[in-house]
Amino acid sequence: MLLKELTEIMSASGDEKEIREKIKSIVEPYVDNVYVDKMGNLITCKKGKKDKPKIMLAAHMDEVGLMVKSVNEDGTLSFSPVGGVDNRILVSKTVKVGEKKINGVIGAKPIHLQKREEQQRPLDYDSLYIDIGATSKEEALKHVSLGDYIYFDSNFEILGNDYVKAKALDDRIGCNVLIEVLKNEYEYPICVAFTVQEEVGLRGAGVAAYNVEPDFAIVVEGTVAADVSDSVPHLVSTELGKGPAISLMDRTALYDKKVIDKIVKIAEENKVPYQFRRIASGGNDAGKIHLTKGGIKTIAVSVPCRYIHSFNSVAFLEDFNNTVKLVDLIIKNIEKEALI
Repeated sequence: MLLKELTEIMSASGDEKEIREKIKSIVEPYVDNVYVDKMGNLITCKKGKKDKPKIMLAAHMDEVGLMVKSVNEDGTLSFSPVGGVDNRILVSKTVKVGEKKINGVIGAKPIHLQKREEQQRPLDYDSLYIDIGATSKEEALKHVSLGDYIYFDSNFEILGNDYVKAKALDDRIGCNVLIEVLKNEYEYPICVAFTVQEEVGLRGAGVAAYNVEPDFAIVVEGTVAADVSDSVPHLVSTELGKGPAISLMDRTALYDKKVIDKIVKIAEENKVPYQFRRIASGGNDAGKIHLTKGGIKTIAVSVPCRYIHSFNSVAFLEDFNNTVKLVDLIIKNIEKEALI
């Protein structure tokens, strides 16, 4: 399964080479032009029967991770997050360190030695370390260096009936959606940007949009789902099994309500299930794309994922399939529905 291949590649923000090369090798047969810009975004374009409108699709290649910030005298590694990583999920997890993918375990003071007040609060990054089995700083430095990336050690697996668990579903699942879309033929020119450094400030998307200069943009994300037993109903942002999530607003963008209404019409006429993203926190590449140059009309469509930014996220494959269908229909109805 392609999603397994994409999620098991280790490519954090600023270290996207491996995932970029993988996606490039997959999409080259389906496009007319492929290039990597100075920021590291992979830009893939295919011609249409018409010259206009030019449509940009975007999904980010990077994932959250960690980075070695110092090597301690006892051979353990101190580290910092790359992107938004909840430190509460880290203790005792296994990781891969550096280009050699050295095995490591995230450790902390044993609970038996902690004071009561320490047990009642999450451990911060200064209280955590990575054990790679080295007994001295000198020994550890034979295997790792300052600035090495540290990756979540996790494998793709099928859960139950068509649920999947993996790291990096945010946003390798969006990349997979756009790979499927690129296999189709359209009336209009399509440029798909597989962007870099989204998790550390949407840094690649603005550069990609500046280069592509589209008339309309669609961002495809893996977004937070909170449909679990202890969630407050009005704070459940999206739910697995209810289709792609259409964004109304978030921390980085307000989306055009008239365009959203037309997308809903497209979904309902074609019997594609959909839902709205019902929180305004977080952001995605749309935040930079819609502000580029003179402004670009931009929408965001997301695949709901539980437990994002962790070692194991969970998604439902039918939501993925319906996101592919909806994005395809949006492109095909650009002119009919006057989305631009």
